[in-house]
Amino acid sequence: MDDIQTKIKNFISRKITVSHLIVDGDGSHFQAVVVSNAFDGLNRVDRHKLVYDALGNCFEKDVHALSFKTYTEDEWKNLR
Repeated sequence: MDDIQTKIKNFISRKITVSHLIVDGDGSHFQAVVVSNAFDGLNRVDRHKLVYDALGNCFEKDVHALSFKTYTEDEWKNLR
C-alpha cells in the first residue's frame, strides 16, 4: 500500500472508530470508504466534517484531492 494511503488510513482510524476503511488512489488523488457508527444520526456534511477533522491539514502538500463515502455499519450492511 502506498505510504500516503497508509497515512490517510492511520489518521482517520486514530480519531474515528471504524469497522471498515478502504483508501485507494493514484499518488495524489485518493478515494476512501469509511464505515463507522460514529456517523449514526449525522447528515452527509457532518460526516465529512468528522473525517476532515480527523485528517487535519497534514496532507496539503501530498494530496491533491480526497473524496470519500461515509456509512454507518447498518447502511454498509444494506449495500452488501
